Amino acid sequence: MILLRPLRNTDIPLIKSWPEYPPEFAMLDYCLRDGGWLDQYAGKPETAVLAAMDRGEVIGFSVLSRDSPGKKEFRIALHPQRIGKGTGRIILRLTLEYAFADMTVTSVRLIVRKNNPRAQSLYASFRFKATGECTEEIHGKPVEFFCMEIDRRTFFLEKRK
Repeated sequence: MILLRPLRNTDIPLIKSWPEYPPEFAMLDYCLRDGGWLDQYAGKPETAVLAAMDRGEVIGFSVLSRDSPGKKEFRIALHPQRIGKGTGRIILRLTLEYAFADMTVTSVRLIVRKNNPRAQSLYASFRFKATGECTEEIHGKPVEFFCMEIDRRTFFLEKRK
């Protein structure tokens, strides 16, 4: 059973020591390493970094960071051995439940790489709506993303189905 808890400082070196992502996901590996998401978001005001635990082992983490009033930005990273096994779906659902438990949060947004159709499909299955496109620089290179968002009402209506 997967549960979320706040990330502990002792979790960070463990996550950074995970093996590299498989070649298909190598472009995402930076998020686990020095200068990646843990360094960017751990300790950032109005941000929750949540460790996903399975039988006492950290198997992933998610980030919810204040984007604007009432809106949170979502990010997720999995242990390389958990990719493609439904773990991301569970962590996404638990993170959205955590986000929307705060009654001031009206929506959660994310960006997903245009060349990551598996993640796009996951977010669409939760009824995230496309809201546009953007380009961000990662390690000095431009990367194209789709922007997506889900609001509180959509999440809870979908959850009841």
